[in-house]
Amino acid sequence: MSTPDSNSYVFDSAGSGADVSQQIRDISEVPAIEVITTAAVHLMSAAAVKLGLAAEENAAELKDLDEARKLITALAGLVTAAAPEIGSQHAGPLRDGLRSLQLAFREESLIPDAPGKGPGEKYTGAVN
Repeated sequence: MSTPDSNSYVFDSAGSGADVSQQIRDISEVPAIEVITTAAVHLMSAAAVKLGLAAEENAAELKDLDEARKLITALAGLVTAAAPEIGSQHAGPLRDGLRSLQLAFREESLIPDAPGKGPGEKYTGAVN
């Protein structure tokens, strides 16, 4: 369980067998495309926060470009690998969001990466 002053999770095994069975049943009903897009949206949201783009007043305090780089690179790998499977209808908006994050990263960086060396660009190619 999470506490207000902690980001750690404590596993409670009491009654977890029935809960796990229900979760497995629940996840089995979710189409792969939803799992993929949900994961991508979580990566996008986390990257935006780490870029300091959060709507909160303390957005600048949350900025961490090293963490943003990792999240954007993971997102680029996911989107690139999943695109043939999920089709352009779903991949297009994910690519657009990824590109926006890559451009925002470039703007936020004090020392810009060389073209093709920014986060995720080994998967997407250079972003201008």
